[in-house]
Amino acid sequence: MTRLDVLDWRRRVTDLYAAVRALPPEEGHARWRAGRDELFAHHPAGPLLPADRAAFTGLPVAPYDPALRFEVPVEPAEPLRREAVTGTDGTVAFERIGTVTLPGVGTLDVWWLDQYGGGLFLPLKDPGPGYGGGRYLLDTVKGADLGSTERGLVVDLNFAYPPSCAYDPAWACPLPPPGNVVDVPVTVGELAGPWGG
Repeated sequence: MTRLDVLDWRRRVTDLYAAVRALPPEEGHARWRAGRDELFAHHPAGPLLPADRAAFTGLPVAPYDPALRFEVPVEPAEPLRREAVTGTDGTVAFERIGTVTLPGVGTLDVWWLDQYGGGLFLPLKDPGPGYGGGRYLLDTVKGADLGSTERGLVVDLNFAYPPSCAYDPAWACPLPPPGNVVDVPVTVGELAGPWGG
């Protein structure tokens, strides 16, 4: 894998999320599933280990639940800075820019990557069947962006996915801090299975 492979991966993820945003939510979810399966199966920058890629038949993703799609405002919160040490990107700094409240689920901190270019980051950790280290809902630096509406940020739990470190231990990823942990099991999105979690 080269840096140009990683660049192409990020472009394809950005294009995939653009396609998702242009579709009704359930159709967008089906497009997202198919696109991720294609990238994981064939792209040289995909996070699957070579031995896992040979047996790969698709990511374990729960059926779409429209009740777990939210359009919520980002509410003000006290500024907070955190730094995450990663194996590939060094120390990554985040600033809390607010919170979102997901009815029936809980309140999550919304983070801004406080480095060159910046980007929104919304991780989640729950006691459900997803990857035990947590999953990502939004990571705009890497193209994972469901957009906004006049009501606020689109946070759709059906699009929760594990970070690359769930598949390949060579990656070290920022995991959800305490303000992104909820007590309610989130049973949608990409779940723990043979290729992650």
